[in-house]
Amino acid sequence: MSRPNLLNRLTFRQLQVFQAVHRQQSYSRAAEQLGLTQPAVSAQIRQLEQALEQPLFKYAGKTLHVLPAADALAASVQSIFGQVSSLQMELSELAGTIRGELNLAAVSTAQYVVPHILARFRARYPEVQVRLRVCNRGQALERLAERRDDLVIMGMVPEDANLAFMPILDNEMIPVVWPGHPLLTADSPTLEDFTRYYVLMREPGSGTRTAFEDFVARERVSLRHTLELGTNEAIKQGVMAHLGVAVLPRLAVQLELASGLLASPTLPGFPLRRSWCTVHPKDRYPTPVTELFLRFVRELLPELNAHFKAPLVPAPGPSFACTP
Repeated sequence: MSRPNLLNRLTFRQLQVFQAVHRQQSYSRAAEQLGLTQPAVSAQIRQLEQALEQPLFKYAGKTLHVLPAADALAASVQSIFGQVSSLQMELSELAGTIRGELNLAAVSTAQYVVPHILARFRARYPEVQVRLRVCNRGQALERLAERRDDLVIMGMVPEDANLAFMPILDNEMIPVVWPGHPLLTADSPTLEDFTRYYVLMREPGSGTRTAFEDFVARERVSLRHTLELGTNEAIKQGVMAHLGVAVLPRLAVQLELASGLLASPTLPGFPLRRSWCTVHPKDRYPTPVTELFLRFVRELLPELNAHFKAPLVPAPGPSFACTP
């Protein structure tokens, strides 16, 4: 007896739900990503399994196991959705407009850069729907692993051969103190002088914190006094309140430096440099809109570098590429 024609039994919604479960390897996380209830996700997968006459997932205790049929279907679904995105782009071009969706995640330090890019992108392609999620580095890594976004913008890309990345802009990190701080008038202050004060820092794993800790370790200087605060904004307020000193991205404090609310002493080895990069898994086929955005960013690089005055060229002080 021949199998029924799948074209008459499958829906795009079922395939979309399946793709989320396959990527997340979790019904609950897939439901959260799609804005559905977990029973709704379970029902869609059950209907899909009935249509395919094949089991796709199996629970062993609380662990969801992906079965061979699911891996085979996932490859086909990725191809199908890629073709649909290409068709959408072609139809948009025929109609004289570019439409589609672009889902981005950016680490919190990149929030000073990404809006400038998106403003220019949206001005040229107003019909593209852009969604941006700002998160810390740990959350960005989680979203990257779960493939929840088209692109992740971050400054410290994991050492993973399966990731594709493109540097877009230098991230200069500088020492920051309050106006009138003794280091501003000291004769040739050192890193050790700086660390005698309480150093206000982000959470463990933060790109800025990691870059500074790596630098301090290489210089064999001890961080005797640290105080952990949750955000760059909280750290800036802490420095202004004379709670301590900090190392922050220059772009995060440029307004405060210009207005005299904060100051930056001259210390050997600074600024530290990393590059903000766009990142995505190599085996995730970029949608046409994602490819369009990457091409747009490449074209925009000279303007970005001129605007932020942080060109991607060698400069004094430790330099770090996208990878550690």
